[in-house]
Amino acid sequence: MSQPVPATKSSAAAPKQPKRYGRLYVSGANCTRQGSRNHPGACRDWLAQRTPRRLATNPSSHSLAGIHPENFFADGGKPLQLLEQVRALYPLSMHGVGLSLGSTDPLSKTHLSRLKHLIDRFQPGLVSEHLSWGSAGDRYLNDLLPLPYTAEALDYMVERVLQVQDYLGRQILIENVSSYLEFSISDIPEWEFFAALARRAGCGLLLDINNVYVNACNHGFTAADFLAQVPAEFVQEIHLAGFSINPVEGGEILIDTHSRPVCEQVWQLYQHTIDAIGPRPTLIEWDQDLPELNVLLAEAQRAEHILERAHALAA
Repeated sequence: MSQPVPATKSSAAAPKQPKRYGRLYVSGANCTRQGSRNHPGACRDWLAQRTPRRLATNPSSHSLAGIHPENFFADGGKPLQLLEQVRALYPLSMHGVGLSLGSTDPLSKTHLSRLKHLIDRFQPGLVSEHLSWGSAGDRYLNDLLPLPYTAEALDYMVERVLQVQDYLGRQILIENVSSYLEFSISDIPEWEFFAALARRAGCGLLLDINNVYVNACNHGFTAADFLAQVPAEFVQEIHLAGFSINPVEGGEILIDTHSRPVCEQVWQLYQHTIDAIGPRPTLIEWDQDLPELNVLLAEAQRAEHILERAHALAA
């Protein structure tokens, strides 16, 4: 597992890469978010029935389990008991969704305190959040909203990421998000903003290739060009997911719903990315319309085969 990296304003050097992991399983983190939103208890039951018992049958030394830490902020109860069992089998990647880093609201001290407590207890290898905002005046939206890509917004995000890293006493990763509208005032390409944040704040990057593809289709840029501009030395984790297509005004828009298998175009982009930057821990996200575990594991195995091939070529 990678060691915590304290963050300071002088910590903008390229982060060390985490140890080699071939596959990440969803440990119920994403599905518990869906369960709490639409079907309370349904995903808790899905997790209890399929994880960790099923995953324990063939644990891999290269595997990592991904969770949303907000689902485990309670002081006790079944979710934490299940997480203890998963943590006994696999190192963790904690993927936050609630800090609202891009909001003008002050960072929530309560949220940070709970997050730090969970990190201290379970010692995850990776901790991440999003390049987004989702709150205003202490009112929270159930979405990860994009920022305008401007110099002012970049300065603000650098300071916010540094505050979080200083409080947690470790480096975090920042993930690019999907978007469906663009700000007219944006004057920095998204990929330049993403890379500059890592260089200036000393954070790592969580590269969501599905989000890159969704945004490329929605906003008219080339996904491969985006990926080519992301500095490999900062990428410490990769996410893959499926999307839905919605009709809109005679056209269509891609929505990052995490409710479908990874599409073939995203698999191709993933293969190209791994060939270019080398293996990275990879998580298959599936939040809605949860499939049988066999389906999710088949997606994870496809990613693992790509990673194993890259390891073999590098050996």
